[in-house]
Amino acid sequence: MSSAILVHPRFDLVWPFAADHAHRLWAAQGPVEFIRLDPADKRPAGEIVSRPGDVTRLLLLDVPLSPACAERFTALREIAWNEGGYTHESTERAVILSALQARGVRVIQHASEGFWGQSVAEFGLALTLAALRRIPQLHHEMLTSLEPWDYAPPGGVGRPGARGHQFGDDPRFTNGTLEGKRVRIVGAGNIASRYASFCTALGADVVAWDPYAAEPAFHRSGARREHFLERLGRDAEIFVPMVPLTEGTRGLVTAAHIDALPRGTLVVLVTRAGICDMSALRRRVLTDELALAADVFDIEPLPLSDPLLGRANVVHTPHNAGRTRQANERWAEMLLERFLP
Repeated sequence: MSSAILVHPRFDLVWPFAADHAHRLWAAQGPVEFIRLDPADKRPAGEIVSRPGDVTRLLLLDVPLSPACAERFTALREIAWNEGGYTHESTERAVILSALQARGVRVIQHASEGFWGQSVAEFGLALTLAALRRIPQLHHEMLTSLEPWDYAPPGGVGRPGARGHQFGDDPRFTNGTLEGKRVRIVGAGNIASRYASFCTALGADVVAWDPYAAEPAFHRSGARREHFLERLGRDAEIFVPMVPLTEGTRGLVTAAHIDALPRGTLVVLVTRAGICDMSALRRRVLTDELALAADVFDIEPLPLSDPLLGRANVVHTPHNAGRTRQANERWAEMLLERFLP
């Protein structure tokens, strides 16, 4: 068995840790020719590998393959051909892969999801906890002022429900512990079910809506199933739209759903902003009716003048929930697991 991995910097731009992890995994099994191309190198794979006729399994990461050079891989048994971190179909690509399959070569297709589920779910939990306790806001305020250390209410007289010792939360919005909170999640898939299980483990009351998820997805995460999206957010303290953006989910959470959220609800966004009516969400956040913890937005990057930035009721990060080193490595593992032992 002889393996070859060819990677172009275009792939590293998307998944900077994945190719090297794939190399480590295959190197533990036997000889691997690992080639990282120069940025300007446009040669097809058959002109790059030193001895293409000896290669039995081939991993191409944003490296082209022509019909002529494919024929040079005479011993090839398995191939995965990926572009930009994802699989892009084209007529030429389909013809080449069909010809390889006709020769008995197994064509490995990568799954479209799963590799960043844990990373995004954990990030969603972190945003939730940070927003409940105003952690980013307090961190920022401490850099320029001693005011966060002053716990005295106005006038210095203690009042029920007012500022007191070591209380830095904002009582206008859902705050404090995640334990006991009513968490309502749109979705029960790869990311959402993980997030739901985290919230359940911390003692939250979790309800999820997902008409496509099987019943075990709800049982494993500890979430009760809601069959009607219109009912999901009516009693929410934390509302979490957590489905991928597709043609079927674009605008899934409508203005009516957002307007039905109780005043003070914390909305957590970590998959795609396009699943929500962002105009309605912005309106309620900017009038201090809702709090927002978001890694994704309707405008990216957010202009420095965007009114969402720097607000007391908004926690924001720059769309980096999913691309951990672990997600990169899981990307490689999920692909290589599809090759024969």
